[in-house]
Amino acid sequence: MLNKEKILEIARKKGQIRTKDFLGLFSVSRQYTSMLIGQLVENKELIRIGSTRNAFYVLPEYTRIHPHILPNKFFRRLKNTHLEEHKILAEIEEKFPKISELKEHIRNIFIFAFSEMLNNAIEHSQSKNISVEISLTGDELWFIINDTGVGVFRNVMRKKKLKSELEAIQDILKGKTTTIPKSHTGQGIFFTSKAADIFILDSFGQQMTINNKTHDVVARKINASKRGTRVVFRIQTSSHKHLSDVFKKYTNLKDDSDYGFDKTEIRVKLYTAGGVNISRSQARRILHGLEKFRIISFDFDKVPMIGQAFADEIYRVFHNKYSSIELQEINMNEAVKFMIERAKNDATRS
Repeated sequence: MLNKEKILEIARKKGQIRTKDFLGLFSVSRQYTSMLIGQLVENKELIRIGSTRNAFYVLPEYTRIHPHILPNKFFRRLKNTHLEEHKILAEIEEKFPKISELKEHIRNIFIFAFSEMLNNAIEHSQSKNISVEISLTGDELWFIINDTGVGVFRNVMRKKKLKSELEAIQDILKGKTTTIPKSHTGQGIFFTSKAADIFILDSFGQQMTINNKTHDVVARKINASKRGTRVVFRIQTSSHKHLSDVFKKYTNLKDDSDYGFDKTEIRVKLYTAGGVNISRSQARRILHGLEKFRIISFDFDKVPMIGQAFADEIYRVFHNKYSSIELQEINMNEAVKFMIERAKNDATRS
């Protein structure tokens, strides 16, 4: 009689097994055999390799001895109708077993990042189709999610009534930016971009690249115009990064905190005009929406100087209005530091 124990016994002897292997040995139907094998796959006692017609099954220990049999890539084109990201993840783990073998902290990052970005495509893009591609080669894990919808930057620009797609990129980088506030917190892209080694958003000729290995952020126009949105996420599987550490970095951990997402970092150079921040209007653009946070860290890396009006708007006008918000600064040169200290001193006298 064919049962799951017998299937595992034969798998141990043969190495690779197929559904048809059992049909001549036992008086059972293909449907019954497929059901038993499916249960073993679901319980991770067997690993499925290949597509439906050419699929075969092996024990987990067999893949450790013969790692070359595991696929290095997964690709699916999905119809955006009643899609649920957890079901796609379950399919990925079944058909792309290398994901299950990742170290737990890298697997957690992948699951979070992939789920957030796929959910964004499902609920925001208005695209009829979405494609997902995952690759694990050598020491690098990456995924790409592609849609042909409204475009992430254009969507934010229109819904938030901003002047340009660059302003939309700037808003996205602050965090808590969403076009559906009733059902989304706006944290998905922010934390996914921080969890990656390299994170790219590409949409209608505008590209945002965050390289956390070099601590650089670039927003630029590109010649190749991508219709819709392409998300690229890359991380080294040898990374020591943990998802909990990413969240903690942007969480206010003081005694009066509710441990929510209430800290953000602003790369000031992304708001520069000709390399210099001098005007009050530039400062107001940076400050737009930041009243939602309790700690704001301004990163002045590669900012050569700031104007008096710019500094005054942040450190006197804004801080007097929102005195409970803590303002922090990093990577200042002497010229920037002088203007900030001057603005702070003026604020104490006003």
